[in-house]
Amino acid sequence: MNIQHYKTKNRILRNYIDGYYFMEKGKSGSAVHYLTFPNNLCIVSTTQNADVKIGREKIVVTPSKKKRITTDLVVRYTKPFEVVYEEPTNEITIKFKPLGLNRFIENISDYFSDGFYMDFQPFDDLNEEMQIIFDIADRNKQIERLEMYWLSKLNTIELSRLEKILDDVETEISITEISKKHNISRQYLNKIFQKNLGKTPSEYRKVHKFRKALLDFQKVKNLTALSYESLFYDQSHFIKEFKSLTNIKPSSFFKNIDSNKEIAWLFF
Repeated sequence: MNIQHYKTKNRILRNYIDGYYFMEKGKSGSAVHYLTFPNNLCIVSTTQNADVKIGREKIVVTPSKKKRITTDLVVRYTKPFEVVYEEPTNEITIKFKPLGLNRFIENISDYFSDGFYMDFQPFDDLNEEMQIIFDIADRNKQIERLEMYWLSKLNTIELSRLEKILDDVETEISITEISKKHNISRQYLNKIFQKNLGKTPSEYRKVHKFRKALLDFQKVKNLTALSYESLFYDQSHFIKEFKSLTNIKPSSFFKNIDSNKEIAWLFF
């Protein structure tokens, strides 16, 4: 499978976009099958000449004889997500940071209610522009055109208060204390989180700690030390929370996963 990851090049977009995945159709027609695990990013994927079906914890991509561009959004999943490509296809995936996509789309909550959104077209020219980008042969020029397009959609949206709340949720401060600190009820905190991030503060924190553990594992190989490094109470709490998001014990997960700073996939 030919999937390549690229970091965001434009210094402004780096504030909102974590990076990109490019998949190429290639000569091999072999199926691709893997598990991906919960994260707090907003994933926008555009495929060329393929049919995409998103079901309960599963995405299936099949080749299509029709020339088409399909864009979908995945913002929330709390269990491993199974991804199946019947054969590799041309696909570009943009990884938006938490609150990143909000800078480009005003009514973002319209797309967050189900955790994913098929036929995601927040702009009338999105699919047309993506077709142009697919037709560019040079990868650097593809990324340049992609970033120019998203820069053209950037809005001045005031999110500083929500960013401060988000910073607190990524710490060990209790959700109740965060509500008090910002003079809002816990119910209202849940409401603004679901509206702007597609999940509750507790869910966001749980996934954040899991993802922190994946990064910390690069330097802390001992599970006990990793538990405390990643803000868990103790090792038993770490194992319980980790397994609830992956269905796998941490010891088995780290032995089998393709894990680094960019990806965490389990291939079949």
